Amino acid sequence: MKPNALPPAEPHHHGGVLIVDFGTQYCQLIARRVREMGVYSRITVPDRVGTMLEAMQPAAIILSGGPRSVYEHDAPYLDPAILMRGVPVLGICYGLQWLTQALGGKVEPGVAGGEYGRTEMEVTEAGVLLDGVDPRTVVWMSHGDQVARLPEGFSVLASSEPCPIAAAADPARRIYGLQFHPEVTHSAQGERILRNFVLRIARCRDDWHPGNIVDEKVRRVRELVGDDGEVVMGLSGGVDSSVAAVLIHRAIGERLHCVFVDNGLLRKGEREGVEVLFRDEHRMDLHVVDARARFLDALRGVSEPEQKRKIIGKVFVDVFRDKAMALRDARSPGPRSLGPRFLGPRFLGQGTLYPDVIESVAAHGGATATIKSHHNVGGLPEDLDLVLVEPLRDLFKDEVRAIGRELGLPAALVERQPFPGPGLAVRCLGEITEERLGPLREADAIVREEIESRGLHVGLWQYFAVSLPVRAVGVMGDQRTYENVCAIRVVSSRDGMTADWELLPVEVLRKISNRIINEVRGLNRVCLDISSKPPATIEWE
Repeated sequence: MKPNALPPAEPHHHGGVLIVDFGTQYCQLIARRVREMGVYSRITVPDRVGTMLEAMQPAAIILSGGPRSVYEHDAPYLDPAILMRGVPVLGICYGLQWLTQALGGKVEPGVAGGEYGRTEMEVTEAGVLLDGVDPRTVVWMSHGDQVARLPEGFSVLASSEPCPIAAAADPARRIYGLQFHPEVTHSAQGERILRNFVLRIARCRDDWHPGNIVDEKVRRVRELVGDDGEVVMGLSGGVDSSVAAVLIHRAIGERLHCVFVDNGLLRKGEREGVEVLFRDEHRMDLHVVDARARFLDALRGVSEPEQKRKIIGKVFVDVFRDKAMALRDARSPGPRSLGPRFLGPRFLGQGTLYPDVIESVAAHGGATATIKSHHNVGGLPEDLDLVLVEPLRDLFKDEVRAIGRELGLPAALVERQPFPGPGLAVRCLGEITEERLGPLREADAIVREEIESRGLHVGLWQYFAVSLPVRAVGVMGDQRTYENVCAIRVVSSRDGMTADWELLPVEVLRKISNRIINEVRGLNRVCLDISSKPPATIEWE
């Protein structure tokens, strides 16, 4: 399997929703909203639709938005035969425009250059799709083109002042279209509209639940690894890698060798916590590799974020390769001696999630723009000689948390805030040195302690400190200081794909600032990041 390849569709999930990605940044949100209903969803690109239809046998198809115009000669092509399968189809934004053109209607540039942002929409004929939606509701528009003439058999369901055809339907053929984006939270009743389509019109099975997911993932790991395969697992101690490790361990037992790499980019107390939980409590074969010097040497003089991520990914893989070779060359006696057929690890386990893949590469080879490389996706070499085992690769963060609870992992681990695979490297802007990492590590510990000790972490997605590559003048003890600046980042999110900044109580911010400035040498100024995602990302790099 190639490093960035996705596994084929799950036979267990025949009857789910197939989402065709025309290049929108919102495609992953469509998939997420469908899964929130307990219905399996999967994304594919136009030129793979035929294969995916046969493999998945979906109960419904959703066509996403996209940045192109359907009348352009090089616009994404989708075979219109998809409409002959007899399953309900919902087109969103570009998806509606594609349906219109494919069925004989007309699409043209919108009035005044298009319609963007929150818009009030008036429902004129609800039907099943808009059943229960208020007669006037706010939706999120983002389109330059619009439908000028609907195909035969369609009727208008709703309109806005700039857009006379905001929603349309051909109930006889079970084909529906929305010019707005119901998947984003800015569409006030978007979730209801999607539920009407998925559960009432398509009658999809809502059996996508943690218990089913666990059994299925365990089975697939066993099939991939076989009866005598070994896995060397990259264990960070975070939610993702921990859940992946427990899943793989349930599938193959002592043939899993967890490798925790101390890369010098960890939070305070991270290494000790991992050793206690996995070696002492879960009794896994845990190998701790001290690679601090190796990582910091490789990162010396590097300040560009993408280069940092790729270097970290490469060094991680090199460390895992070395460990796999060591395990092959030195077979231990005792309970891990598994016989002559057992040749050592040929598989690399990772806690890669769906958002990691979406943000690192154009979605499944499609037209979606790359946001940033994740160290365990964009940093993997083409000649990787270990087969990847990534049981969480098609899951979102909250699904992973649900699986962790199903597996019996402690709440303190399952509910902990995400920590990026590259660690503090993406929170230490500019060149990474031990002199800068030390203060950042202490500042981050203060942020976590002050928030968690008050129970304020409940409902937050992430909260952390960032070291900025700038210095500021300060005054301490009547003396001038010239030291580095620290930023505090606190956000809430449903799935990590979008996020809003959150404001802590003033007295907590004051305590955090005072402690950092007084207790952490090398920092004399604390700032607050009040940027949402988008346009910013959660991490600074």
